[in-house]
Amino acid sequence: MIDTPQQQAVDAAITSRRSIRAFLPTPVAREDIEAILDVAARAPSGTNTQPWRVYVLTGERKTQLSDAVLAAYMDPQEAARHTEEYHYYPREWKSPFLDRRRKVGWDLYALLGLTRDNKAGMAAQHGRNYAFFDAPVGLVFTIDRVMEQGSWLDYGMFLQNIMVAARGRGLDTCPQAAFTQFHRIIAEQLQLPPNEMVVCGMALGFADPEKIENTLITAREPVSAFACFLG
Repeated sequence: MIDTPQQQAVDAAITSRRSIRAFLPTPVAREDIEAILDVAARAPSGTNTQPWRVYVLTGERKTQLSDAVLAAYMDPQEAARHTEEYHYYPREWKSPFLDRRRKVGWDLYALLGLTRDNKAGMAAQHGRNYAFFDAPVGLVFTIDRVMEQGSWLDYGMFLQNIMVAARGRGLDTCPQAAFTQFHRIIAEQLQLPPNEMVVCGMALGFADPEKIENTLITAREPVSAFACFLG
């Protein structure tokens, strides 16, 4: 069995990655952000197309985007005018995927003391997505509209590289598909060209160790449940 310091470091970075939902205000140096993106860009992509584009938001620019999205989210009539450009989740849920989705949701709400009848509290918690969970850095990812499904697969590897590279530097992240509903607001705020489509957002910073929501550790299926060894 392979057991080296390099293997241990890589495994630790991968297995310690979690979706963090409360961050400290501690700034992240631009040099560290650039280094993370530089490492992440080594992700494979079909014929080296490198389909990713990243908008790094800090300070007032991040606040402006968050305020604009939150204003729409908090207004039910306005929020209803905004829909996703692509289907992140299945249009028809079935087991075991629905079971896993429900479990992580209720596990999080239980930690926060939110019951099923506390709709306002759950809505407020979801709204924290749009403030990047108070992280000092917000990332918005886009892709050119001409790119097809294969490039979206490539994009996932790029996003994973960012999250793992962040862990290697003691930083945490939360990938956020929640932003896709408000892609028109994001496009306006960031002055995106018409050919760019919002893929997702991501919070980046230092986890707040005092926040109960950051103790959530999601379950994973054993290898025996999803892998078939032949030969």
